[in-house]
Amino acid sequence: METPDASAPAWSFFPSFLFLVCGTLGAALLGAAHRLGLFYQLMHKVDKASIRHGGENVAAVLRAHGVQFLFTLVGGHISPVLVACEKLGIRVVDTRHEVTAVFAADAVARLTGTVGVAVVTAGPGLTNTVTAVKNAQIAQSPVLLLGGAASTLLQNRGALQAIDHMSLFRPLCKFCASVRRVRDIMPTLRAAMAAAQSGTPGPVFVELPIDVLYPYFMVRKEMVPAKPPKGLLGQVVYWYLENHLANLFAGAWEPQPEGPLPLDIPQAPPQQVQRCVEILSRAKKPLLLLGSQSTLPPISADKLRAAVETLGIPCFLGGMARGLLGCNHPLHIRQNRSAALKKADVVILAGDVGSFVLKLVEGLRGQIWASDWTEELKQADRQKEQAFREKAAVPVAHHLNPVRVLQLVEDTLPDNSILVVDGGDFVGTAAHLVQPRGPLCWLDPGAFGTLGVGAGFALGAKLCRPDAEVWCLFGDGAFGYSLIEFDTFVRHKIPVMALIGNDAGWTQISREQVPSLGSNVACGLAYTDYHKAAMGLGAQGLLLSRENEDQVVKVLRDAQQQCRDGHPVVVNILIGKTDFRDGAISI
Repeated sequence: METPDASAPAWSFFPSFLFLVCGTLGAALLGAAHRLGLFYQLMHKVDKASIRHGGENVAAVLRAHGVQFLFTLVGGHISPVLVACEKLGIRVVDTRHEVTAVFAADAVARLTGTVGVAVVTAGPGLTNTVTAVKNAQIAQSPVLLLGGAASTLLQNRGALQAIDHMSLFRPLCKFCASVRRVRDIMPTLRAAMAAAQSGTPGPVFVELPIDVLYPYFMVRKEMVPAKPPKGLLGQVVYWYLENHLANLFAGAWEPQPEGPLPLDIPQAPPQQVQRCVEILSRAKKPLLLLGSQSTLPPISADKLRAAVETLGIPCFLGGMARGLLGCNHPLHIRQNRSAALKKADVVILAGDVGSFVLKLVEGLRGQIWASDWTEELKQADRQKEQAFREKAAVPVAHHLNPVRVLQLVEDTLPDNSILVVDGGDFVGTAAHLVQPRGPLCWLDPGAFGTLGVGAGFALGAKLCRPDAEVWCLFGDGAFGYSLIEFDTFVRHKIPVMALIGNDAGWTQISREQVPSLGSNVACGLAYTDYHKAAMGLGAQGLLLSRENEDQVVKVLRDAQQQCRDGHPVVVNILIGKTDFRDGAISI
């Protein structure tokens, strides 16, 4: 058998009559009578003249679930979905790499509390998303990934881009399904959307073979010979194909529910809450740790913030919970977490739904803890921040001091900003120095520590909050994953601002690799002109270096203005190396 022509349209990969003879002969002969009877039962239910297609069913469910954005990289397998979504007013945003599409969907899920949706084509289109899907799984983000696939009769027969998608995604997703009939599209998608948000949220995957997405007349043309062949064997195979086609489209356009199914949101049992109330009421030095999952629905971030303030316990904020209390809140402790944990007598790990915190507040009924414990922690914060100011004043050979640069970023960052962080050493430094201005204003990869999230997160964030300024803090290594997506930002008019801490290396790794192993192998980069590369893609580019170090704030203001004028901007910041993060864990 000849290898399919990669330049041919997706339709050329449907089974021909001769190709299917060997693979279907046994099944056709054994069940010919049954199938023939079923065929006649089904045919009257199939509207053979209809130009409708399965992509319309997909789009209808997405719209009924409030989906506003669909992220993709186009492919022939999935074109009906894209066209149908566009017609229903769902904004289709195409990226330059499939992984970016899923990262963008992840950002939408985190910022809106709904399901973020991406659709990509079969085979390598789907394998390109694996890292982003795993990141969503570990971060507990409800993401729906739709994947194209070879036709139902060609799967496992060596068709172009045909692989076992289900085995690939079952370990990564809460729910996996392959749609085998057009009428199954809606119930499958509704179940997937509910699964993504119920229990512990996470990604889900639905495979959509090409023949469940295209119109009947197109599928028939490619699947069934124009005229019944002569001879008994040929007629049996012909009947088999007709029967398969009839079953594929039977009941396809009958009215079905499109809207959301009920969700199963976990709640802390009253007994557990009461036990925590009893323990906490006796504490002298309690500490609260809030992670990303505390911001999940159904409790809004504003309600959670009010509950934390009422509780009155000093707290550390991590992941999406960063910014929950705004800037410089008296209860927010930012530094010396390890030392604080050692001194605390009760530590509350509030990483699940915020409803638990609300119930805890109700149970404690206004209990107040001694202010000297909070003041002790705040004093340690002030001492650490004074040390940061001293490090910021130390000159760095040849280039800018990254600590000083990030302090100026903190001074310039507006109240309506969202911070997207993607990098190692530069971003690790920023985590100590730059504060998100409010709830759900900080996007990092989460516990998987994935580099490359930046462009996708920025894309999703700006679409969800068009009035916000999206500031992306990149390491120069991590920016290599995202550079090409400035083409996406330009084409779709997405004005975001990228600040690249360019120290010409994978510094987080080299800091330990060099002293411990004596080599900088694979850790060296160059002071690349990333701003010029961005300009080549149609974005704006600015340079910050030792030559204009007194202009840092001015350049940042210029970048802000260009974003306000509708342009994506890259600020290439040439920085030197410091000992700011010596001793930090590097992986």
